[in-house]
Amino acid sequence: MSFKYLLAIALALSWPVRSMAAESGGLVVTLASVADRVRTQNPDLAAARLRIGEALGRMKQSGRRENPRLETEVEHNTKSSEGSVKIGFTQSFPVTDRLRFEKEISVQELKAAEAEVRDVERKLVAEGREELVKILAIRRQRELLREQADVSKKLAEFIDKAAEKGEGSRLDAGQAKLEAAKLATEIRQLDAAEVAATGALKPLLGMSPSATVLPSGELPPIRVPEAGAGSSRRPDMQVARVEAEAVAMEVNLEQTKKYDDIEVGVFGTAGRRMDAPDGVSSEGMVGFQLSIPLPLWNDNSGNVEAAQAKLKRKQLEITALDRNIRNEAEAARAEMEQWAKLEREVRAELLPLADRQAELAEQTWRNGQGELQVVLKAREQRLQLASSRLDALRDFHLARVRYEAAINQR
Repeated sequence: MSFKYLLAIALALSWPVRSMAAESGGLVVTLASVADRVRTQNPDLAAARLRIGEALGRMKQSGRRENPRLETEVEHNTKSSEGSVKIGFTQSFPVTDRLRFEKEISVQELKAAEAEVRDVERKLVAEGREELVKILAIRRQRELLREQADVSKKLAEFIDKAAEKGEGSRLDAGQAKLEAAKLATEIRQLDAAEVAATGALKPLLGMSPSATVLPSGELPPIRVPEAGAGSSRRPDMQVARVEAEAVAMEVNLEQTKKYDDIEVGVFGTAGRRMDAPDGVSSEGMVGFQLSIPLPLWNDNSGNVEAAQAKLKRKQLEITALDRNIRNEAEAARAEMEQWAKLEREVRAELLPLADRQAELAEQTWRNGQGELQVVLKAREQRLQLASSRLDALRDFHLARVRYEAAINQR
């Protein structure tokens, strides 16, 4: 079997999975649509949203008084017909604003749960965008290798024909074929990398392993965003601030727990008594009872100190988180600037120079004034530069995804 048939088979096996998936249908996703798909279909995000329902249930339950208690007591004299029945109702009442603080804390916990869900959404959307950027970059890299493999294939065929006429070297023909086969192998490696990235993207989109996803579009042109975004838009910062407000209320709540609830009750008693010489007589009584706990041994001071320390910790965590968010955003933006500079230099300066060098080397070789190794080396350098440009473009957009996630840009 001739070399060109072997090369054709290798390239056919390395054709993108998308070409087969397009015939059977699948989900088309782009950089613009991947976020909406994650928000609507991601199972982890759906599970996280249940935190809001949990917090809502706790809020409804908080701030309620304890249920009243029904108390009964029955007495009977086994040697006579004397006996009594006592029935009473007891209700506890807080003497502080404990119930109000419990309610306000539960409201803050609900706000924190909502912000936590938004933070989970932020992270999952960023992961989905990162995987899609990788896939689009892999596909562009594969197209570049295919173009180079096609050129190498034509060169090998040209040398083969020249060698048959005695005008070329069989050694040069073998070297050109080896170069084309090497490129076909690299294409297969990119196919495997795309399958891995696609496998990581599917669960983020809420898709089953057997479903087909069709990444579409191209990496957009490079544009470095303006600086100056703060941390207030980040959901995790909102969570931290809401939790700090809740802890401040916990301090007040623990202070109110110094005084336990008082208990108020009413009761009624009916009974029969033996009075000599009158015999058995009936009697009844009603009464009122009050129970007031005295804070002599436990004033809850330990829990108050713990809540105050927790509040200070939360305040320091807010300061640290604000600094980390700003550093994260600034680092991602600085990285974007570096990748943008590199991509611009390679595209505008180095690639044109490599193209001219490759053309000159091939022209010199075809005129019998150079060696094939020089041509292959020039092409390899040109391919490396083109790959470096694609890597810079990919890494720029990965940094942009991190930047947008850092400032919570939807």
